[in-house]
Amino acid sequence: MYKFEDLRKQYKDFIYEKYEIKDLNDEYEIIFYFNIPGLTSFEPKIIIKKESITNKNINNEFLEYLVFNIGLVELISYVKCTCSPNIIIKCGNLDNNQINWFKKLYYNGLGEFLYRNNINISEQELFNITTTQEKKEFNIEYNGQGNLIPVGGGKDSNVTLELLKEEDNTCFIINPKGANIECAKISGFNTITVKRIIDKKIIELNNKGFLNGHTPFSAIVAFTSYMCAYLSNKKYIILSNEDSANESTVLGTNINHQYSKTYEFEIDFNNYTKKYFNIDIKYFSLLRPLTEFQIGMLFSKIKKYHKSFKSCNLGSKGETWEWCCSCPKCLFVYTILSPFLYKEELINIFGKDLFEDKTLLETFEELLGYKETKPWECVGTYKEVRYAVSLLIKKLENQKLPYLLEYYKNNYPLYLDEIYETKYNEKNNLDEHFEKIIKEAIKNV
Repeated sequence: MYKFEDLRKQYKDFIYEKYEIKDLNDEYEIIFYFNIPGLTSFEPKIIIKKESITNKNINNEFLEYLVFNIGLVELISYVKCTCSPNIIIKCGNLDNNQINWFKKLYYNGLGEFLYRNNINISEQELFNITTTQEKKEFNIEYNGQGNLIPVGGGKDSNVTLELLKEEDNTCFIINPKGANIECAKISGFNTITVKRIIDKKIIELNNKGFLNGHTPFSAIVAFTSYMCAYLSNKKYIILSNEDSANESTVLGTNINHQYSKTYEFEIDFNNYTKKYFNIDIKYFSLLRPLTEFQIGMLFSKIKKYHKSFKSCNLGSKGETWEWCCSCPKCLFVYTILSPFLYKEELINIFGKDLFEDKTLLETFEELLGYKETKPWECVGTYKEVRYAVSLLIKKLENQKLPYLLEYYKNNYPLYLDEIYETKYNEKNNLDEHFEKIIKEAIKNV
């Protein structure tokens, strides 16, 4: 394993050389060119299918600027292997405000990476960013209509699709596979698909002991979906990130596995796009006012998605997307749905009763907040996990409890102090129209 300090001394520069847009018959092929002098170069790609691209007035210079910005996020996956202190951008311009904006994204988006690699460094010290091009100004006429909805295949985006089923929607999928394709089909809406191709040289370097770790994928979703919203003439990009995403993974710190899903990032991204893209596209999460518990409550009623949805990241790596039934994400989704679907319906979804699996005890305690960190996954707050478990134990009163619930009952107090069914977080970016939809949904369920 290479050391952080040694890599920064040996590989001082990371260069964002250029990007290329190939306008092919049925797709856009976009290539980014990155270089670490003395080590290697990278050429990751994204490929966008044109089926649902409806904007007839695309400004090519503005499109190039959007692509340039995607590259500024894409480079995180590559610069992290050496953490080269100087990021040199040769294909575009950033003012001081933009430089500080990306420094914040890089630092917080790599929060888990820094923590797990025992790297202690400040936001200003991590990267020095310089650009070499002249600044460009754009004045784009744009009048978007309808919604672009990123679909990951999990319960959250399916709740968004159901709540907005009467709206003018287009689904958006990065790396379509199994669950997200099926869920988009069930929704009945058209889909824009993006294939993101990682340069395999980064995997080779990781295998050789160069630095590796989590990157802010949702920031890639943000910038890429913005470009696709422009190409498809949409007014809103509607995420499915909930209030729970704001809780730190390392309790008592600002280190958050889900940083680019937080309300803070959502605000930052909207401020950035208003100032530097200056067209009327708004990026927000429909589910921000809600907790994971409430989303589970809503999803439990949408039976048509129950056989198709998947949230397991480990299970997505195989040829088919399955629940692995042994990771934190599987146990969390099982737990948050349990007050509403336990037991037969959950076993039909997952194939087994996860509460009977003794090997999941440590993961269970992490989800409950009884360890130093929550699991490094996109999971809900420990309090709402305790609440869901406590509700189920109360519901199963006088019945034999499965192993994990029995363990909880014998070791921890029931947590019923807060009422999660009616919670509503006023810190959100919803317009009045969308707020009405959310409030009505919670009231009715």
